[in-house]
Amino acid sequence: MKLLLLVLAAALIAFYVGYLHADEPAAKIDLNTDTLGPRTIEELTEKSIVRDYGLAWRTLRDALNHNQPGALEGYFTGFAKDDFSRLVQSQLKTGVHVRYSDRNHRLTAIFYSPSGDAMQLRDRATLEMQILDGTKLLSTQQVTRNYLVLMTPGADRWLVRDLQSIPEGRP
Repeated sequence: MKLLLLVLAAALIAFYVGYLHADEPAAKIDLNTDTLGPRTIEELTEKSIVRDYGLAWRTLRDALNHNQPGALEGYFTGFAKDDFSRLVQSQLKTGVHVRYSDRNHRLTAIFYSPSGDAMQLRDRATLEMQILDGTKLLSTQQVTRNYLVLMTPGADRWLVRDLQSIPEGRP
């Protein structure tokens, strides 16, 4: 009976979490590994990178929109987690915050370490960004941004360790 209740509770939580995010369609993520080296990528790793990178952006959106740095715990570590945690703290102090929707990510894998403990990617992301002061909308922009990404494996997922915006045209 306890097992049945636990399974039912888990199913309800999964449904509720899915319901919360139902208004926000998942961003499309394409991964190109044609020029990846020096190690080739395994099919399962490729699927994990796409899944976990998408989930990282979703948790980033939630952390910024709700001013909850704890939301970053699951998919961010290192510099990325520190940088975004500081951004959330700044939002809390000023009352001005960013709300965004990521629409599309075109990832290009450029380096996969021989030991399999790091992957570097470039991301060309299409985003809608809104700047709000409390609940007052100050601006809305459709933007395309380029990022240099470092991901490292965790116990059961890939984590974003560094996410840096790079200027257009930079290799």
